[in-house]
Amino acid sequence: MYALFEGERQIGSPFATEKEVWEAALIEGLVTDVPVADEEGGRLLPAGYHVQEVDEGARPSGG
Repeated sequence: MYALFEGERQIGSPFATEKEVWEAALIEGLVTDVPVADEEGGRLLPAGYHVQEVDEGARPSGG
């Protein structure tokens, strides 16, 4: 399971794949494009955000 984080705070629900997290971030307007495996590029997420693997029972923290 993977989730989007702002700093140490999980944002939203976890997804089965990292791709699904990127798609949700795209829908929410946090990114303008999803990463492509073979491309080297600049930062896609705003500063402070990252995608991280989480335990299957993980729930969003904070508000």
